[in-house]
Formats: sequence, C-alpha cells, structure tokens
Amino acid sequence: MKRNTLTLVIGALLLLIVILMLFSFQVRKSEVVVVTTFGKPTRVHTEPGPYPRLPWGIQMVHRFDQRIQNFEDKLTEGLTSDSFNLLTSVYVGWRITNPTNFFPKFAGSSKPIAEAERVLERLLSNAKSAVVGKHPLSDFVSASDEGKNFIAIENEILAAVQSQVTANNYGFEIEFLGIKKLQLPESVTQSVFERMTSERKVLADKSQFEGEAEAEKIRSDAARRAAEMLANADGEATGIRSKGEAEALKSLAVFQQNPELANFLSGLTALENSLKERSVLIFDQNTPPFNILRGVSTNLLHK
Repeated sequence: MKRNTLTLVIGALLLLIVILMLFSFQVRKSEVVVVTTFGKPTRVHTEPGPYPRLPWGIQMVHRFDQRIQNFEDKLTEGLTSDSFNLLTSVYVGWRITNPTNFFPKFAGSSKPIAEAERVLERLLSNAKSAVVGKHPLSDFVSASDEGKNFIAIENEILAAVQSQVTANNYGFEIEFLGIKKLQLPESVTQSVFERMTSERKVLADKSQFEGEAEAEKIRSDAARRAAEMLANADGEATGIRSKGEAEALKSLAVFQQNPELANFLSGLTALENSLKERSVLIFDQNTPPFNILRGVSTNLLHK
C-alpha cells in the first residue's frame, strides 16, 4: 500500500512538471523572448520571470540575448578625398532594442545574431567608404589637431550606420563605434611617409621661424631700451656739467675781482689735502701753501 502511494505521488509530480513545461516558460534577466502563435509574433517579454504559454506546435518561444554584442568587421579598402587607398576596420557594440522588428528579419536563420552581424558588416562597409571619401588622409593620421578630426570621423560613421539601421527597422541599435585599425597598402606607404615627413618639416620650420622672430623682437626691444638709457644718462651728464661750468664761471668772476682771496682759498685746499690723515709736518712758513700759517700760534696748530 505504501509503495503504491509513493508511486502515485511521484507520478503526480512528474505529470505536474510536464504540464508546467508545456504550459509555461522562464525568461532570464539577460534575455528577451518573442512568443509566436502559429508562426506569427504575438507577445514580447523583456522582464525576467515565469510566463504562461500554449503547448508546443501552437505557441513557440524564441529567445534572444539582449546584452550588448561586440563585433569587429574586416579590413575594407576606401579611397580618401586626396586619392589615397586606406584600409579601415572598426569595432561596434550593438544590442536588440525592438524584438518585434528583429524577429521577422532574422528569425529565419538558425543563428539570428550571426545573421544580424552579417547585415551590420555590409552596412559598415558602405558607411566607411562614404565617410572615408569625404576626408583627406591627414585627417586620419595628423597629430596636430589632438585627434579631433579622428573622433569626428568615427562619429560620422556611427551616424551613417545608425541611420541605415533605423531606416530598415532592423530592431537593434548601435551603442558605440570606434576605428580599430588603419592600414595603408604597401604600394603607397613610402609616399605617405614622405608626405608626413614633409608636413612635420613645415611645422618645424614654422616653429623655428616664429622663435627667431620672437628672439629678434626681444633683441630689438633690449637695444632700444639701452639706447634710451644711454641717451638719458648723456642728457643728465650734460646738465650736470653745464651746472658745474656755470658755478665755475661764477667763482671765476669773484676770483678775478679778488685774486688774493683766490690764492688764499687755493692754499687752504692744498693744506686740507696735506692734513687729511693724522701726521706731523715740518715745513717752511715761507713756502706756499704753508705761508698762510704765518702768525698762527703753536697751540692753535696743535688743536
């Protein structure tokens, strides 16, 4: 009896599991699910959790990964606006945003993600050819613009691809895009290197010319200031000499009127120069300029 009861319980559990598998399904967090009824999309589920369904054959569950898919295309050749062949490869991040549109376009393939990337690769090839043809080679390899032109080119390719994806209602979006590789055919590599060398030389010559011009400007300014200082000094010296000569003329007029005063002052100056340092002098009172001391007492001299 106990064995029959256990068998019935196990059978009921197995039946319940089969029924749940036939009439429900689970959506994972990283998935988006499209439910079709007799082959036509009828429901889309993006939130995780269990959902009801009709048995297999009536309703089918199609699962797609809704995380960002990373994709890199192959090197493709394009002609720049200045007639250089340029090989480019880009990396792309894309994800499914509208399963209702994505399903009918790619569900016919056994690998819908791979089929979507084949379409994306074709769109990228067309977009790259169009954008590369608008720009000269210097926009891709120049270091003088801090990479601004390079970033602008990436944004142009992204906009071109995204517009085609939107126009065709593919049901996915491009999240990011960047250029991964730039390569020149071997036949044009040498000419490109020569051109880059020429551009660098032009920049170097320009920098050297600007430096020499600035140095010449500094030298000219210094010479001008030195000339102004010398001119000012000469002017001040001339003024001082003129004042000295004027004072000398005044003294000369006085001395001409009183020669004895002139001799006396001259003697005093000579005597002052002789007595600048502490010293003992032996002199003749009759010899100039010591003759002015004639009649001066000895005590006064010692003072």
